[in-house]
Amino acid sequence: MNIPHLPPLAFLPTDAAAAPETPAAAARGQAPAGESASTAGTWRIGEQLCAAGLIGGDQLRIALHEQRQHHRPLGRLLVELGFVQESALRDVLAARVGRPCVDLAVTLPAADALALLPHEAARRHRLLPLHYDAPGRLLTVALADANDIVAIDRLRAHLAADMRLDLRVAGESELVQAIEHHYGQAGSVDDLLREMDGGASSPALTHPALTRHDVPPVVRLVDALIADAVAQGASDVHFEPEAGFLRIRYRIDGLLHQVRALHRSRWPEMAVRLKVMAGLDIAETRSPQDGRIGLGVGGRPIDLRVATQPTLHGENIVLRILDRQKGIVPLHALGLAADQRTTLERMLARPEGLILVTGPTGSGKTTTLYSVLSHLNTEEVNIMTLEDPVEYPLPLIRQTAVGEASRLDFAGGVRALLRQDPDIILVGEIRDADTAEMAIRAALTGHQVFATLHAGSAVSAIPRLMDIGIRPELLAGNLIGILAQRLVRRLCPQCREPHVADTDERRKLGLPADGPAALIHHAAGCAACNFRGYRGRSAIMELLCIDPALDELVARHASPQALLEQARRGGFQTLAEDGARRVLDGTTSLQELGRVVALRTPAA
Repeated sequence: MNIPHLPPLAFLPTDAAAAPETPAAAARGQAPAGESASTAGTWRIGEQLCAAGLIGGDQLRIALHEQRQHHRPLGRLLVELGFVQESALRDVLAARVGRPCVDLAVTLPAADALALLPHEAARRHRLLPLHYDAPGRLLTVALADANDIVAIDRLRAHLAADMRLDLRVAGESELVQAIEHHYGQAGSVDDLLREMDGGASSPALTHPALTRHDVPPVVRLVDALIADAVAQGASDVHFEPEAGFLRIRYRIDGLLHQVRALHRSRWPEMAVRLKVMAGLDIAETRSPQDGRIGLGVGGRPIDLRVATQPTLHGENIVLRILDRQKGIVPLHALGLAADQRTTLERMLARPEGLILVTGPTGSGKTTTLYSVLSHLNTEEVNIMTLEDPVEYPLPLIRQTAVGEASRLDFAGGVRALLRQDPDIILVGEIRDADTAEMAIRAALTGHQVFATLHAGSAVSAIPRLMDIGIRPELLAGNLIGILAQRLVRRLCPQCREPHVADTDERRKLGLPADGPAALIHHAAGCAACNFRGYRGRSAIMELLCIDPALDELVARHASPQALLEQARRGGFQTLAEDGARRVLDGTTSLQELGRVVALRTPAA
């Protein structure tokens, strides 16, 4: 929907006496002759709504008649009369003031943001804090009128002088409901558990203005756990019922950490709540189910993939957290060395052929592919994808989900995509000979094809393709390159501790025993990293660019050892060697690298 941009104005005048309008002027959303300047904002709102096709001239006339009688904002009257949805009005108002909008119906504010503004002030001035970025001193706030100077001044009075504001436009009635709803949920998980037990709660929950008896505690508990997992940077949340309790674990930086152990009596209603949110059958407890939840947490959109699995002690539920803002990483931010970046750009420069990304589940293959596609994404090319499922929506790219629900598999999907005039094709995963053959045939017909494959290394991907039935002569000449990767945890920069590598560590890093001293780091732990010693992850990669010499070896069905030797002559580095580089530059530790890839075994 294209909405014309107009200069920022006040939300809507409430005390102006609108002059009688002519039907033609009302239909056009224009002010009639003699209209006072104070009602210009009203007429401009009407003009925008009419131009967008959201209301007609008759509806505008009725609303203006009601405004003259009741002296209320035109936008609010149009919503109350049922002429326009509040979400549509919100979008128009946001475009009008040049601010992003937010849908509060699917947004979870962060507890630390709510704590910065008292409930009474939020209710009086209709302000809802959504997210607080402490390092950047930035508070994201939803409000109905981004030009309400009084409300913004009152907000600043409650904040530190150096704090910055990121204003988001929300629907007015949605805002009022969200303020009451989410301030009623304020408090820690411990507070909610005490409330569910009937014990004493914190003052924030016992205050009459904050208590929400119409919101079941289990709803607030599930919301609080999801918000907490997102705040801690978890990629997955595991709800695991045992014989006497419910274990809750977060996967943070690739490792699981137990965060809660609840009484097993809590689990049935929590499971029902999660299944309702995901649109699953709450009566089905004996078969696995899959679903999705879309909501906002801390002012940003979050998608949750929900998977249930019947177990001995009840349904196990795992939530996969897909943060759209974190999912798309610029190509330059992948951590590639200069020579790796040059190799990758040389691979991408070839107009047709197959590029494979290999690695186990959770190794960041999808993130890397999305980074590459975003780098190639322009109006001049048609990029189409087949994914299971579509994890992150990308603008301009045509994305298709495959699976049982769509009755489409990867092989059939490639056949369909070839009739859509694509330039670049992404195949989410090569699982069988049919999919592999269709991907290679797409490369043969002049397309650049990207795909993922489960293989241990870049070199082993070639015999893996042959094992599933691809003939060497079909593969030779059509394979551009292979990228294999793993994810290693980053050392916390605030608490990492340096030491000089000993003889054993030098051997594992591939350093000569009599070379200069090498300074490496190990994990310590501090409050900034929650005493884990690590914060965030980084990719280590090996890139195999297929040159004519390797093509000839592939056509002759050469052994993996012969392929590796030829690749090394072209400057190929293994995962362990790239990981050693990240250890020596202080990104990660030798212990973490050894957890992810096999290092050189010390001599006996």
